Amino acid sequence: MYSEDLLKRLKSELSGKLETAVLLWMLDLAERDATVIKQAFLSGVTNLFAATEVICSRTPSQIQLIKQNYHSKFGVLLEQDIAVLTSGDHKELLLAYLSTHRHEGPEVDREMALKDAKTLFKAGEKKLGTDEKKFIRIFSERSRAQLAAISSPYHDMYGGSLKKAVKSETSGEFEHGLLTILKCSQNPAKYFAKVLHQAMKGLGTNDTTVIRVIVTRTEIDMHYIKAEYLRKYKKSLNDAVQSETSGHYRTFLLSLLGPSH
Repeated sequence: MYSEDLLKRLKSELSGKLETAVLLWMLDLAERDATVIKQAFLSGVTNLFAATEVICSRTPSQIQLIKQNYHSKFGVLLEQDIAVLTSGDHKELLLAYLSTHRHEGPEVDREMALKDAKTLFKAGEKKLGTDEKKFIRIFSERSRAQLAAISSPYHDMYGGSLKKAVKSETSGEFEHGLLTILKCSQNPAKYFAKVLHQAMKGLGTNDTTVIRVIVTRTEIDMHYIKAEYLRKYKKSLNDAVQSETSGHYRTFLLSLLGPSH
């Protein structure tokens, strides 16, 4: 009707955090994720965190769509960018996670979980140093349900948690990727509630993170995230956003979150 591009118009009318949030919201789900990853790569090494979070918290079917969108929107394969912009075990983990076909059903093979628990213990806490390849293989090949099922036998046999083992055996972005995969296999909503809480606690607010999580999860599991947030921090997510943000930006985020009850 108006022979102009709505996105360009929004860009010229809005600014700052509101602009960032609205422009991301205007995209479809997979395109939002692809855009967040690309922006993280463009903003220098500091924000590999966001790219790792998005890739390692998405389901196999979501990842397929993200890869297609990334390629058509930016003219380069996501795997190519990762190969150039990341390094070491972190790179190997992301590439394995993107390329491996994982089952999405709830079925669990208890024997395999037991075997994997033993493999991970031998590759980590039992030996001097860490066999990262074994962690990468199991974390990238197992379905969410299967990976979540490893935690219990691991704890039963070795007394400590698999999460603690990952924390003590690995570091940096590699650790962040493994923990994201592990936590999202158990409870993605709890994972994102914590990401949001950390972005808003203390002095100042990490708005990039708040925008990323709220805009990309609103149509997926926000009611679960809100419930987990309230359970864990005894304060509603809406109240937290209300007190940490302001102006039209705040109004927009709250309208995405919907009523707090």
